[in-house]
Amino acid sequence: MTTKDTSRQFTLSPSFAELFTPKIITILKEGYNLRRLRADAVAGLTVAIVAIPLSMAIAIASGATPAQGLYTAIVGGFLVSLLGGSRFQIGGPAGAFIVLVATTVQAHGMDGLLLATIMSGLFLLAIGYLRLGTFIKFIPYPVTVGFTAGIAVIIFVSQIKELTGLRLTEAEPGPMLEKLPVLWENLPTAEPITLGLSLLTILTIIVLKHFRPHWPGLLITVTASAALAAFLELPVETIGTRFGGIPSTLPMPSLPELSQEKLMAVLPNAFAFALLGSIESLLSAVVADGMTGRRHRSNCELVAQGVANIASGLFGGICVTGTIARTATNIRAGAHGPVAGIMHALFLLLFILVAAPLASYIPLASLAGVLAIVAWNMIEKHAFVTLVKASRGDAAVLMTTFALTIFRDLTEAIVVGFALGSVLFIYRMSKTTAVETHIPFVAEDKADDEVGIREPYNRTVASDPAVVIYRISGAFFFGAAASIGSVLDRIGDSNKALIIDFSAVPFLDSTAASTLEGLAHKVQRQGSELYFSGTSSSVRKDLASFGLTPPLVHYETSVENAMAKFQAAKLEAQDSN
Repeated sequence: MTTKDTSRQFTLSPSFAELFTPKIITILKEGYNLRRLRADAVAGLTVAIVAIPLSMAIAIASGATPAQGLYTAIVGGFLVSLLGGSRFQIGGPAGAFIVLVATTVQAHGMDGLLLATIMSGLFLLAIGYLRLGTFIKFIPYPVTVGFTAGIAVIIFVSQIKELTGLRLTEAEPGPMLEKLPVLWENLPTAEPITLGLSLLTILTIIVLKHFRPHWPGLLITVTASAALAAFLELPVETIGTRFGGIPSTLPMPSLPELSQEKLMAVLPNAFAFALLGSIESLLSAVVADGMTGRRHRSNCELVAQGVANIASGLFGGICVTGTIARTATNIRAGAHGPVAGIMHALFLLLFILVAAPLASYIPLASLAGVLAIVAWNMIEKHAFVTLVKASRGDAAVLMTTFALTIFRDLTEAIVVGFALGSVLFIYRMSKTTAVETHIPFVAEDKADDEVGIREPYNRTVASDPAVVIYRISGAFFFGAAASIGSVLDRIGDSNKALIIDFSAVPFLDSTAASTLEGLAHKVQRQGSELYFSGTSSSVRKDLASFGLTPPLVHYETSVENAMAKFQAAKLEAQDSN
């Protein structure tokens, strides 16, 4: 009797080393040479040029000093790249943390912020080593879009004072509903020169991005505004006038004030830092994977983020997380691996050692202009509009998260958004349970073969090696999108067609549709064809709302029809040649 090899039928759990080995070790094992070092050095310098103004602007908006923003980028960025599970992740201060950090500083002072940052690092270490990073992907897509857009609005409103040079008669309130009336009442105190410099900064960044996208627009603009303010002696506030400049060395590490009362007081803030840091870092790593076709190690990445936050707090820095914009810049600049992120941190250190005195001339209005651009870019405008139009359920989750982020609290927004997304999922699942007269309620069972293996497909259907066929069974929603997406991404350059059978998919949500949209564009770039078979009218409608329509995707009633359509197109192409 012939025994079949069933080793491929089982998936072994990854070992500790596979989960937590930093990507830099993987890169070195692959072979690292001078050519790759040169590519990483160029990419690191490019990212450092972008990170200099961003790090200072984010720190100032967070209620910290510009030096603390640079310390965060240097210490945190170095450790994230050295220990992280992503090849291209760039760590540093992020705009998403501005609201939380500023609130913490107002409530607990700078010592409280440093303590909360260190504690969040410990939480991130625990999340990583407990292997909970894989659960972060359960955050629904409308929630991430909603809170990101909400944070962007808060960032912009928080910069109105610096953009216009308002002279407030009272301290600027934190809550949005209290802040807006105060800003409105003090609008007559706006300074035209400050406002003009802010608008000039924003306009220059936009023009450079449009006509010279490969130039370091942020650094050029901030440098030019500093030179303009210095030579013309403009009456505007600068880093030097408010903060006294930037130290030319890193501080020595030290612990903030510790007490049981202080620990308990900042505990909610530390938890919020860890939660947002997990989401933001892994989201950035996923974006990097989508741009490069690589796969990050989520739990290893969270461990690195934890170490980076602990070290940042000890060196007087603020929260560290993976930054999407700087990570994308790193990839576009031709980085080969984590050495680029390490080089970025070293270049920032060199800036502090050599050029720190020059930072004193940078106007705060120009940094506010930089943050206004950052806030605009943070809003995923296309995704926001698509979700509003896609379904009332996704729109409700999106708008609730968006509103709670602006008017209440970020942590509350994420928790409520996640809860609403879960309720929406349960509702949709309940709608899929139905009995149809022409289809058996329980499908006919099929006999197992002699070793208990079932074949999900008739392999004669997939006889063409140029065609890859996948069948998705069950609800395709945000909890399954990451794992299914990673499987679908494995289509190679040699495969000329990918067929996905949706005949057993009762519904899909916006996260799944977004995953499939990314897959469709990847297949198109490879010069291959994508076929969806067996889609129900509701599933096809949801897919179409995300732009998954011909010629990007071909729809057929069955796998057999899709195969026949591809073969016919293949023969037609051969005859025309």
